[in-house]
Amino acid sequence: MIASRGVLGVFMLTSLVAVSGCVRGCTSSRPPIHVNPSMDDQPKVRPQAASDFFYNGASMREPVPGTIPIGGLQEDGPFFTGKGAGGQFVATSPVAVDEALVERGRQRYGIYCQPCHDARGDGKGILFQRGNVPTATFHQDKVLKYPDGQVFDVITNGVGLMSGYRWPIPPADRWAIVAYVRTMQRERLARSASAPAAAPVPAAAQATADKPADKPASAQSSAPAGASADKAAPPPPQSGERK
Repeated sequence: MIASRGVLGVFMLTSLVAVSGCVRGCTSSRPPIHVNPSMDDQPKVRPQAASDFFYNGASMREPVPGTIPIGGLQEDGPFFTGKGAGGQFVATSPVAVDEALVERGRQRYGIYCQPCHDARGDGKGILFQRGNVPTATFHQDKVLKYPDGQVFDVITNGVGLMSGYRWPIPPADRWAIVAYVRTMQRERLARSASAPAAAPVPAAAQATADKPADKPASAQSSAPAGASADKAAPPPPQSGERK
């Protein structure tokens, strides 16, 4: 009895190994059998696919009118647009400026702004160096007079050859960049104010080859007193000449 059970167990094990090996190695033209049907086999529509069921022929459904996505409620106009209730640019940033915000702005500036405006904001970035693309400097009077809201608007919508960064840079990071740009401008103005005044250039250094510098008065006065008189007096008469 025990021997027969052992023979039966060996036979079943051998059969299982043979069947599994054939299933794994054999090919079939029929689709595989899913013991646990997955979501790949369920009825569905793919993005941008056509549909005969809906009246507009599109399988994708439009949001219900008035639907607001998460994070899409923009009640704080100055924060999201840089403009006040009257449509004018706000003079100062609506975000409190601290060291953390300026540091965040420095990081975002290095990613999005530095390739064109360079690290100092002089507009001499890699595009200008290699492609001679004209780029504005943040230290010109025109930009220095911009209100904070206008700088924010330029980052958002772009200007001239600069494209807008509305989608790559969220509003909070745009205000951080504004804070960092203002920090750079203040530091540049402070250095310019503390720089010593340039010394006057000597007259000898200003002289050119066509117009040499005038001789100093001391050199003219050092000439002998009788030099001019000797030069002006006629030569003495020679012997035998008539006077």
